[in-house]
Amino acid sequence: MTTTRDSSESTVTAQTSTVSDLVRRSAGRFAADTAIEFADRTWTYAELDAAVTAVARELVRLGVTKGDRVAAYGKNSDLFVLLYLGCARAGFIHVPVNYQFKGDELDYILSNSGAEIVFADADLMSAVTSTPTGASAQVIDFADLVPVATTDSIAPAGAGEFSVDDTDVAQLLYTSGTTSAPKGAVMTHRALVHEYLSSLMSLDFAATDRAVHALPLYHSAQMHVFLLPLLSIGAHNIIVPAPVPDQLLALFEEREINSFFAAPTVWVALANSPDLETRNLDSLRKAYYGASIMPGPILERLRQRLPKLGFYNCFGQSELGPLCAVLRPEEHDDHPGSAGRPVMFVETRVVNADGSNVGPGEEGEILYRSPQLCEGYWNRPDATAEAFDDDWFHSGDLVKVDDNGFIEVVDRVKDVINTGGVLVASRQVEDAIFELPQVAEVAVVGLADEKWIEAVAAFVVLKEGQPPLTADEVIAHVKSRLAGFKVPKRVEFVAELPKNSAGKILKRSLRQV
Repeated sequence: MTTTRDSSESTVTAQTSTVSDLVRRSAGRFAADTAIEFADRTWTYAELDAAVTAVARELVRLGVTKGDRVAAYGKNSDLFVLLYLGCARAGFIHVPVNYQFKGDELDYILSNSGAEIVFADADLMSAVTSTPTGASAQVIDFADLVPVATTDSIAPAGAGEFSVDDTDVAQLLYTSGTTSAPKGAVMTHRALVHEYLSSLMSLDFAATDRAVHALPLYHSAQMHVFLLPLLSIGAHNIIVPAPVPDQLLALFEEREINSFFAAPTVWVALANSPDLETRNLDSLRKAYYGASIMPGPILERLRQRLPKLGFYNCFGQSELGPLCAVLRPEEHDDHPGSAGRPVMFVETRVVNADGSNVGPGEEGEILYRSPQLCEGYWNRPDATAEAFDDDWFHSGDLVKVDDNGFIEVVDRVKDVINTGGVLVASRQVEDAIFELPQVAEVAVVGLADEKWIEAVAAFVVLKEGQPPLTADEVIAHVKSRLAGFKVPKRVEFVAELPKNSAGKILKRSLRQV
């Protein structure tokens, strides 16, 4: 879509840039180069661009119209990417859904987003249709996109066939908060393209990169910090279903991979694998981590084993697409534990409780202002009003920033547990445990854990005069209600919970247990 404005000297024409435009331009520059590999399918950039158009047309044939929401409920695959890009090309709103969600969790997102159509893996379709919203939705197997995308002759998109502006909404990114209900961050094409540019500038991506994508593509980090920016510059991308350590190390060696992103929990598993010592990993040059804190001993072990490997700490949150700050390899020694400095399109402030700026090195909540920022939360005006202060977004993170702009995360203002790089709202777990009639009080916190970085832990006070309750029964009950990663890995029965004079539970004290 073009717009013009008059000036005193000439007419200036501005062309908008959407998410799918990036792939189209890459097809023009790297037509015969490999864009994506998954299982037994390989896509060149020209084939990928044609397939995106074919998927967009298929969605139109299915009755989707501009602005409709299309949910994606599946594990990693090339088809997951094609659906996202097909939605972007046609002007539809993509809604990635955590494939571990089920029951009420899944139904909430489908209902809140108003998804008119749901694409799901074959083994996940029953989870969709068993929900009230999913039972009335059009549910399609992801595999049905294969014949659509692999048609021998796919004509390029015609002029005016699709009308998409960069201010249109491209995706709803659902993110956990302080309540049990997730919030859908409304991401425009403009916001995501700016985030891709920030990623390119800060993470040293190149067309010569051979990258493996193993973390879930429903997660904003894997899709928006790594895969899409790499596709925009012609890199070679290999998608795998899951981050299995020994399989990853074998793949790094066999395919001479030079670029890899993972949550610290995956890097912990790689560092502890016996194969780390036997595989030839000389090709690996760029290592990215984020979503939670990297244990110092693990980072040091990896750096000693692979001295030519540069580590990048990627910090952010979904509302900004999600990359906000990066600690580069050459900055790790002088700033251990730092989240780095803001990326190209992100501006920050650190404020105290009354909203006034704090000085360098003083603690406060970090606020963001950026063209990467979401427009607000889908169908949640209350949450939008709470999080936004004019142009500034309240992150909920308590930080300190030094004179050179390096960010140190002190704690989270919001009561969210970060387990294995996935956010869990403690209140949601508490609500599930409160359903048990024997429970008088419960507090759920994240405790330091070697594998998960933070493990979900529940502290339970039992009612008097009720039948006994075991930890296994608590765990089984939560498992029947919530996704597996939200299930407590530790249940402690206590006589009372620590509280302040106002009766508020002191979760900080529980985290020190």
